[in-house]
Amino acid sequence: MEELYLIVWIFFIYAFLGWCTEVSYAALVTGEFVNRGFLNGPVCPVYGFGVVIVLTCLTPLADSLPLLFLGSVALTSALEWLTGFVLEKLFHQRWWDYSDQPFNLSGYICLRFSVAWGFACMFVVKLLHPTVLLTVRLIPRTLGVMLLAALGGVMAVDLAATVATIVKLNRRLEQIDELAAKIKEASNEFGENLADRVLEAAGRGADWKEDLDELSFRLAMRRAELADNLEEWEQHREEHRAQVRRQLEEWRGSVQELREGEFFGRRRLLKAFPRLRSTRHRGALEQLRRWMETGRRG
Repeated sequence: MEELYLIVWIFFIYAFLGWCTEVSYAALVTGEFVNRGFLNGPVCPVYGFGVVIVLTCLTPLADSLPLLFLGSVALTSALEWLTGFVLEKLFHQRWWDYSDQPFNLSGYICLRFSVAWGFACMFVVKLLHPTVLLTVRLIPRTLGVMLLAALGGVMAVDLAATVATIVKLNRRLEQIDELAAKIKEASNEFGENLADRVLEAAGRGADWKEDLDELSFRLAMRRAELADNLEEWEQHREEHRAQVRRQLEEWRGSVQELREGEFFGRRRLLKAFPRLRSTRHRGALEQLRRWMETGRRG
C-alpha cells in the first residue's frame, strides 16, 4: 500500500508539473496563456504516467547516464506514440502532429522531442525526484489519502466533461458536413434543372428556326407555343427561386444554430491543441475554427 500511495502522489505531482511545462512552453511560443493538456484542469496525465513508468523501469539504471538517457527516450517515445494513436482511434482526432518534423514516426513522435524527453527524465531522476519524495513524505498520511481521493474525484469529473465535449465536437463537425452536403446537393439539382430548361428551350428554338419558312399560320402557332413555353419556363424558374430562398433561410438558421451554443470546452481544446485535426471531418473542423475566430473578434 505504501508503494501504491507514493506512485499515485508521483502521478499527480508530475502531471501538474507537466502541465506547468506545457503552459510555459506555449507562453514562450504564443506570448499568451494557453491551458494546455487534454483535460480542463491543471494536469497533463501523460506526464504523470511517463514519469511513473520511467521511475519504475529505469531507477536501477540511474547510475549510468547513457543507459538512463536511452531508456528514457525509448519509454517516453513509446508512451507518446501509443497515447497519440489511442486518442486518434477513440475520438477520431489527431491531437498533435509532428509530420513536418524530421525523423518522425507516423506524426506521433519525432526525434527532436524524444531527445528532449530523454534529457528531461534525466533531470527528474537525478535532481528533481528526491525533493518530490521528501515533500510527499512530509504530508501526514491521513491528509495525503484525503487529498489523493479529492484529486482523483476531480480528475474523474474532468475526464467525463472532456469526453462529453469531444463527443459534442464530433457531432457538431458531422452536422456541419451534412449541412454542406445538403447545400451542394441542392445547388447541383437547381443547376441541373436550369440547364435542362435552357437546353430544352434552345432545342425548341432550333426547331422553330427551321420552320420559319413554313406557312404563316403555322408560324403564328409556333410563336404562340413559344410564348406559352417561355411563360411556363419563367414560372418554373420563379418556383425554383422561391424554393432556393426557403432552403437558404432554413440553412441560415441551421448555420446560426451551429455557430451558437456552448463554445468553452471546444474553444479550450482547439486552443490547447492548435494542430488538432479531425480524421473524418477535416473541412468542418477548419470551418468551426473560422466561426469561433470570427465570434472571438466580434
